[in-house]
Amino acid sequence: MPRDGDTFTTKEGFIFNVFGYEHPERRVFAFLKYIPAKFKNLFNIKYLENTWTYRRTEVFRAEKLYTAQNYQNFLETFGANFPQYVYFCPFRSKQVISAPLNSVRDIYVPSECLHHVAKLRSRDSLQDSALDLVTLLSKKSRIDVSDFGIHGSIALNMHTSKSDIDLVVYGAENFRKLERTIDKLAENGALSYVSKNRIDAARKYKGKYKGRLFMYNAVRKPEEINSKYGVFKYSPVAFVKFTCSVQNDTEAMFRPAIYEIDEYTPADAKFTLSRDRVPQFVVSMIGCYRNVARIGNKMRVSGMLERVENVETKKVHHQAVVGTGVKEEERIWPL
Repeated sequence: MPRDGDTFTTKEGFIFNVFGYEHPERRVFAFLKYIPAKFKNLFNIKYLENTWTYRRTEVFRAEKLYTAQNYQNFLETFGANFPQYVYFCPFRSKQVISAPLNSVRDIYVPSECLHHVAKLRSRDSLQDSALDLVTLLSKKSRIDVSDFGIHGSIALNMHTSKSDIDLVVYGAENFRKLERTIDKLAENGALSYVSKNRIDAARKYKGKYKGRLFMYNAVRKPEEINSKYGVFKYSPVAFVKFTCSVQNDTEAMFRPAIYEIDEYTPADAKFTLSRDRVPQFVVSMIGCYRNVARIGNKMRVSGMLERVENVETKKVHHQAVVGTGVKEEERIWPL
């Protein structure tokens, strides 16, 4: 089964990124990243001016991938033209984007893509830079090369000379080790951080190595996948705004990013909750809010309060979800 971080193409030529680790039988939750030229006008969205070429086919990307408006547009367009990509999730009682496995043509797994690039007899300068960076990071962090991967345009062999290097590291422990290693390398001048905003500065996941922009993110190892589709039922309660303190960040680097929280403080009186409804977790479906806060840090959150019920045990807790695809103002801001 594909997992978060993997990319797949479909029979129609769409390119999706897998989302998360819980999937219905014979389907996979995903978000649309690239649209082939022949279907471009079906989607009422703004596109980036840049285009890419995947196997001699021109593909386009939305200017903003993760907005509620674009997600709803994708749902509507798929529903009208490619209904097989719309799935009614009975555990969330709503329609979501999900691909049937029989529509998948090719799957690109980051660890396999890195291995493939390493084995190429002839590589371009970007591929060489990516391998040099992985070699450096592996050596300095003592993380085995097999726990690294490469995704994005290099993985799909649709990169240009100006493309970024998108890296994956497998496992929470490896991610924390890599964080510390990159910090030391930045201090020594072997690479540098790049921050365009407060979120970038908090995450410290983006940098430059020998003039090349790179990013790195975490993917769960198989033994770290501790959730299963259909165990929990999710029901929206109310939109909430609040500040909180992070109590546990051991799953904050993944997607979805999970923060165990305490010290719920409503932004104003209308967001005051009874004790039994105070969220225990903040869960971000939006990748850019991974790893934006650590234990003891405070953050400002606006999202959808959900009631979460374990279908088997009937135990109930609440969580605040950022990135439901309903409201644009769902976000996390580190304080």
